[in-house]
Amino acid sequence: MNLNKALIIGNLTRDPETRSLPSGQIVVTFGVATNRRWTDPQGQRQEHTEFHNIVTFGKLAELCSQYLAKGRVAMIEGRLQTRSWQGQDGAKRSRTEIVADNIQFGPRPAGGVYGNAGNSNQSVGGSQHGSSETPSIQYTEDSEPINPDEMPF
Repeated sequence: MNLNKALIIGNLTRDPETRSLPSGQIVVTFGVATNRRWTDPQGQRQEHTEFHNIVTFGKLAELCSQYLAKGRVAMIEGRLQTRSWQGQDGAKRSRTEIVADNIQFGPRPAGGVYGNAGNSNQSVGGSQHGSSETPSIQYTEDSEPINPDEMPF
């Protein structure tokens, strides 16, 4: 049995970038940083930050473009994928990404709202009637397979 699953919770390092495939399907990419903290054998606090490239397609991409921004918290669930290509300088390049299947957006910004979240088809948790609870938005993407040759980047 094989399994290719990635699950991270972190902060966006840049605003989502939106592109379209030749087929017209929307692709959104963004970065997420995760932190790991520990105490070493000498008792010193240590911290390491890991940076992840995230790719979303279709309806999930539209939601990410609409509701995510640099600094926001998100939980990303998906699969690891490594792409290789030849750069303009002739050097071989590769990039490992998380292709997201499911994203749960973190709490809304203080005093802010999620745009027109009530008009979309995602499930919204929490109270929307002045409570101190902050809702999160979750959407699971069940789309057709993506042809990597159609990716514009």
